[in-house]
Amino acid sequence: MLLQLRFTLAACCVARFALAQATPPATPGEPPTDEDAPASAAPEAPRAEAAPAELPPASETDSVFDSVEQELSAPSKLLSQAPAVPTPAHGRASMNPELALIADFAAAWFSDPNHRQTGGHDPQRRGFNLQALELNARSVVDPYLRFDANLVFAEEGVEVEEVYATTLDLPGGLQARFGLFATRFGRLNAMHPHAWSFADQPFGLGRVFGPEGNRGLGVELSWLLPLPWYVELVGSATNANGEGTARSFLGASEEPAESPADLLAVTALKQFFDLHPNWSLLWGLSGAFGPNDAGEGNRSAVYGTDLYLKYRPITRQSHQELTWLTEVLHRRRQVPPRQLLWDVSGVSQLAYRFARRWGAAARYEFGTPAYDLDGARAVDPLDPEWTRTRHRASAALTHWPSEFSRFRLQGSRDMGGAGDPIWAAFLAAELVVGAHGAHTF
Repeated sequence: MLLQLRFTLAACCVARFALAQATPPATPGEPPTDEDAPASAAPEAPRAEAAPAELPPASETDSVFDSVEQELSAPSKLLSQAPAVPTPAHGRASMNPELALIADFAAAWFSDPNHRQTGGHDPQRRGFNLQALELNARSVVDPYLRFDANLVFAEEGVEVEEVYATTLDLPGGLQARFGLFATRFGRLNAMHPHAWSFADQPFGLGRVFGPEGNRGLGVELSWLLPLPWYVELVGSATNANGEGTARSFLGASEEPAESPADLLAVTALKQFFDLHPNWSLLWGLSGAFGPNDAGEGNRSAVYGTDLYLKYRPITRQSHQELTWLTEVLHRRRQVPPRQLLWDVSGVSQLAYRFARRWGAAARYEFGTPAYDLDGARAVDPLDPEWTRTRHRASAALTHWPSEFSRFRLQGSRDMGGAGDPIWAAFLAAELVVGAHGAHTF
C-alpha cells in the first residue's frame, strides 16, 4: 500500500512538473492573455494535437522521488503545517436556540353554558377558541446546563408557563432542574396540550391541582437507580401557592414560605419495563404534600398511581400504535374544625392509531364527592357543589395530514356532579412549526 501511494504521488509530481515546463505562467502584473482565459470567454477554435511533454532528466526525477519519500517519512510535519480548525468557545454550544411555535384552536359546542371544564387550555365557550399559542425554546447553555422555556400566548395575555435549567453532567445517575417547571407528579400533569390524546384535559387534574396543573418555582432532583431495570426516583420542592397550579394547597394565598414545611414537596417513583420488542410498560407512584389555605397548621396530601402500556411494532413495518393510560389521584385535606376529608379522581383512556394518518381514542373519567374518615359524605369548602360522583365519557377521531398538523373531532357526555348531563362537541386543529424537541416516552 505504501509503495502504491509513493508511485501515485510521484506520478502527480512528474505530471505537474511537465505541465509547468510546457506552459509557462503569465508574467506577474500583466493582464491575462487570450491563451490564459477560460474556454467560455470566446468561441473555441480548432486546435492541433499537442505534442507530448518531455519527461524531466533522471536527476530531476530522482529529486522528486526523494522529496516524496521525505514527506511520507515525516507525517508529523504534514500535520503541523495543516491549518488549524477553529473550535467553538467553551460553554457556547450554539448561538441559536431551537425554536418552535404550536397553535391549538377549537370550535366548541356545549348543551349547557355551565360546562364544568376544569382545564386552563380547554375550550371554554361556545364558538371558536384559541386554546394556546406556545413558543418553545431550548438550547444547551454549556457542557453543564440545558435551558428550556415555554411561553403561552392567549387572548387574555402572555404567560410564562415554564422556564428552567437542567444539569447535564452530574455523576452517579443524578440530574437536577431549577426554575419554573411542571412537577413530575403522575404522567398527565407534565404534558402540554399538543401531547394530549384529547382536546381537553381530564377534569380530575384541574380539580386537584388547578387549571394549569401542578407547577411552580423551585428545584428538582432525580436519580436513576443502578438496578437491572429502569427505575427513577424524583423529588422536588416548589412554592405551595398558585390559584391555577396548587389548588389543593395554598391556592390563591400569597403568604411567603417561612420554613421548608411551607413548601410543596412532590416525590415520584417511575419504573419502566421492556415486556417485548413491541410492548413496553411504565408504572409510577407519586405523592404531593404541603400546607393548605383552610387554616393555620392545616395540610393537604395527594397520592397517585399511573400505568401506561404501549404497543408499537418495530419487528415489522407498521404505522399502528396502541396506548392505554390509567391514572388515579387520592386527595386528603385537613379543614376546620379538625376534620379530614378525602376524595378520589381517576381517568382511563385508550388510543389507537390504526393508519398512518388516522387514529381514534376513548376515555372515561370519574370523581367522587368528599368523605370524612367515617365514610360519611361531607361538603368540602373547596368544592361545595361536588355533592355526587361525576362521570364523563369521551370519544375522539384524529387525522394527521402530516407530522406538523392535526385535526380532531371529539364528543363527550358529562354525567353526575351537579345538574343534568352535559353534552359537548369539539373540532380542534393544531399547527406546529420550527424545531420541537422529542417528547418523553
